Amino acid sequence: MTEKVALITGITGQDGSYLAELLLAKGYIVHGTVRRASTFGTERLDHLYIDPHQHGARLFLHYADLADMGSLALLVAEIQPDEVYNLGAQSHVAVSFRNPLYTADVVALGTLRALEAVRMLDKPARFYQASSSEMYGKVLDTPQSETTPFYPRSPYAVAKVYGFWQVVNYRESYDLFATNGILFNHESPRRGETFVTRKVTRAATRIKLGLQDRLYLGNLDAERDWGFAGDYVRAMWLMLQHDEPDDFVVATGERHSVRRLLEASFGLLDLDYQDYVEIDPQYLRPAEVELLQGDATKAKNVLGWEAEVGFEALVKMMVEADLDLAKQERALVDAGLKANEWRSGRP
Repeated sequence: MTEKVALITGITGQDGSYLAELLLAKGYIVHGTVRRASTFGTERLDHLYIDPHQHGARLFLHYADLADMGSLALLVAEIQPDEVYNLGAQSHVAVSFRNPLYTADVVALGTLRALEAVRMLDKPARFYQASSSEMYGKVLDTPQSETTPFYPRSPYAVAKVYGFWQVVNYRESYDLFATNGILFNHESPRRGETFVTRKVTRAATRIKLGLQDRLYLGNLDAERDWGFAGDYVRAMWLMLQHDEPDDFVVATGERHSVRRLLEASFGLLDLDYQDYVEIDPQYLRPAEVELLQGDATKAKNVLGWEAEVGFEALVKMMVEADLDLAKQERALVDAGLKANEWRSGRP
């Protein structure tokens, strides 16, 4: 049986790394796109290269960019993938307000470029688009399902809506197997430190070990449906194994406030978040999204998918991982202090 070939844009991100693990475990040959930079930025994938006989011979990284149609089309034509997972994006909502044109180019037009590259194949690949719960924005129904109207409240969300409808259009116009996964917030120890969940768990553990004094945040009353990224990439894969292309909400069905996230994270460390957290207006959005809560009934009934990791377990996982990082940082700081003391002649 011929091995399946998958292409992941954004493979160096949180979701890309978990998806690469999943596909490699299922016997895929996995290709991923990375943007040229002065540093590699592949830390989330490094563990997959530890045993080259196990994964290294089936995991390949290529320089390509969603903002560059030429590099994308050439890569897709070269590797002839069976499945394409479009996870690449400028995915930070706050940054999208500061860089709306770049965000639109990569998130909206980048999706269109990826679709075009797939459409031009003699045998088009199955296409997964990473859509976002941010598209619901100023929500019109709660919980949000596949039939809830979109009301985007950021340049990022508007760009994602564009990409969503391009996927539907290519599916209906060109008979592509193209599907949207409308993923609600999903987190992990690999989450970027500028996202609120990781910002909280990283700060709480550093405060516990005396490496940080304060944590500055925006709206503590915003509510989100938080799940585990490892669960959510499984849903992506299931969508492309289904008989027919369709669109699916992926969520836990529960919502928690940022305040509750703080209570849970600091509480695991026997700390009271109120002693350390301050509101900084710079972290408030120009147009706030107050609550997001998904209804993944369709994914459960059609794909057999359910979230396995709950909110409390997710927070515990992230706090434990960040506590290990904080301990390593503390050890380095202490070693540095001792070295300085020795150099200055003090015991």
